Amino acid sequence: MLAQEIIRAKRDGQALDEAQINHFVRGLVDNSWSEGQVAALGMAVFLKGMGRDEAVLLTRAMMNSGRVMRWPDMPGPVLDKHSSGGVGDKVSLMLAPMVAACGGYVPMIAGRGLGHTGGTVDKLEAIPGYTTTPDPARFDHIVRTLGCAIIGQTADLAPADKRFYATRDVTATVESVPLITASILSKKLAAGLEGLAMDIKCGNGAFASTPEFAKELAESIVAVAGGAGLRTRALITDMNQILGTDVGNSLEVIETIRYLKGEHRELRLHEVTLALCAEMLVLGGLAADTSAARVKLQASLDSGAAAEKFAQMVVALGGPADLMERPEAYLAAAPVVKPVAAPRAGIITTMSTRDLGVAIVELGGGRRKAGDAIDMRVGFSEVKPIGARVAAGEPLALIHAADEAAADRAVASYLAACTLGDADVAATPMVMAEVG
Repeated sequence: MLAQEIIRAKRDGQALDEAQINHFVRGLVDNSWSEGQVAALGMAVFLKGMGRDEAVLLTRAMMNSGRVMRWPDMPGPVLDKHSSGGVGDKVSLMLAPMVAACGGYVPMIAGRGLGHTGGTVDKLEAIPGYTTTPDPARFDHIVRTLGCAIIGQTADLAPADKRFYATRDVTATVESVPLITASILSKKLAAGLEGLAMDIKCGNGAFASTPEFAKELAESIVAVAGGAGLRTRALITDMNQILGTDVGNSLEVIETIRYLKGEHRELRLHEVTLALCAEMLVLGGLAADTSAARVKLQASLDSGAAAEKFAQMVVALGGPADLMERPEAYLAAAPVVKPVAAPRAGIITTMSTRDLGVAIVELGGGRRKAGDAIDMRVGFSEVKPIGARVAAGEPLALIHAADEAAADRAVASYLAACTLGDADVAATPMVMAEVG
């Protein structure tokens, strides 16, 4: 079978069969397909699309391109959640221990920041000593004994996806629904899950900027996951403003700790976290419906059980034993903190969330290119939401920066990204739609 004939078939709009897709995926792993051939097939799929059956075959082939985790004799359901990425999205940090405290087992393999969106792995690496690359036996032991562990992707998990994504990233073929679907699900299926909750972010700070694209992606993921044998529910959630009150790696860990301890729970962040956790409990048979699930989840927060699970996970993966009690002793603080003063009195009517994510990267809190070091200290805190009324000179947020010049640039960027008006703004529902 020739690579160029497979490319020709897809270029001409034909559906690829299992043998052709398996040939392509093997070529990704053993490098028998050149970069040009990989790029050509990616562009052909981008332009001609893929049917659901093809997407299922591609997902399964990429899943089987490396190690596939198994969880024999697990006393409860193996569950996970995936987000398409946003600004201030630290939901995974609270979700894993909350679900674990309710009887689920969450082997979460998370990602790093991509573009303007933050990454769960980067946030956890703000905790001194926390290792996101434990050996497989240790990961297995922590999940089995504690109920949750959040780590980074390993090289032997869906390696075909890693190569294919890298090529798509530099050939303008990322925005393909079947390829996004296969990329996400190949890794989740390789983790040996029994249920998956998908969080499809939608809005000006999300990869899916329109409701139509978000719905198409959600429906594709639910259908392909089902075809591959993984029960999945998708929520389309609002990303037209920062999620929570803090953005930046150390700052988001601090907000997580305060959330779990009940010191501060921003309403939108609380709603999306509860909604996704509830879907996971229902998928795993741990609650009869989402209403019953929410009761269990709130109890896990109120009793301190979820906070204890998070603390135990941090210790098990090498972090400090008293992080929950003394986060400021371990999470580095920026030397410069400067308010973003409102230029006039008014109501915050819009927020260019993507631009604010880019501003975090420019502060050093994200990567301009792969391999860049991240400044864990920088970001925004005390972010006021859309609909908040402010007086002239009142802070819209606090900038945390490495130096005065960087802080001043971030203040200007923040002001440019927010609009002040005089009319009240109707609240946007956090969960915009459900699929599955």
